[in-house]
Amino acid sequence: MITFSDDPRLPDDVTIADLRDLAERLAREAGALVRAGRPDRVEVASTKSNDVDIVTQMDADSEQLLRRMIAQERPDDAILGEEEGASAGTSGLTWVIDPIDGTVNYLYGVSSYAISVAVVAGDPDPASWTVLAGAVHSVVDDRTWTAGIGGGATLDGVPVTVNPVTDLGRALVGTGFGYDPRRRAEQGRVLAELLPRIRDVRRLGAAAIDLCLVASGELDLYYERGLNPWDLAAGSIVAHEAGAHVGGLRNGPAGEAMTVAGAPEGARALTTILEELDADSGW
Repeated sequence: MITFSDDPRLPDDVTIADLRDLAERLAREAGALVRAGRPDRVEVASTKSNDVDIVTQMDADSEQLLRRMIAQERPDDAILGEEEGASAGTSGLTWVIDPIDGTVNYLYGVSSYAISVAVVAGDPDPASWTVLAGAVHSVVDDRTWTAGIGGGATLDGVPVTVNPVTDLGRALVGTGFGYDPRRRAEQGRVLAELLPRIRDVRRLGAAAIDLCLVASGELDLYYERGLNPWDLAAGSIVAHEAGAHVGGLRNGPAGEAMTVAGAPEGARALTTILEELDADSGW
């Protein structure tokens, strides 16, 4: 569950600007590792929920690098990573890291994969999170989005803002699909109903990048069911600080059940359709 606050509680030894700068350094450093270390042929190291939910050795290497750097810079903070899970802290802050968002793209050499690093107020239980700052580094094209609560969002240091969306029929919409075949079938049903009502759809395979593309106006809207905290945390604050509404359905927050992001008017229109289609029900 993702929430935002304009008056977050912070430890005395840190500012939002500090956290944003550190998130960017972490994401860029891990991005350099992933970019330089990709072999000509990537092998699957293991699988998770099923045979298409994969892990590569670089996923593990990237997460280990991020954890080492966080431990050096912020030893009292907790960490939640996609590959190694949660480690406890005492500061009240948790770093939420995806060492490669878009691992299947990385496997095949498709150019949409990223490092996602966010810091939240709260322990590693995502039910209690307020996102404070984050960075998403797109590895192949070496672009980095950053944001801190109340400080706006940037792409490589240049402020970004969402596209205004007043006509859903002219909106370019990003989405993604889960790994479970039953959920994919349900998501296909929703997309088939939605597609005639929008300009077109893009499925790029990296949720963190999708959210950032909304922030910089390269997508108009985005929705997806089944996002994990590490998929969502950094991209959500980038989109939020670029002027996007980031939420769920039925007045709920963004989270696993559904995430919708985009300029407020367009996001409301898309949310209404997704609610009508019961896009957060069944598989």
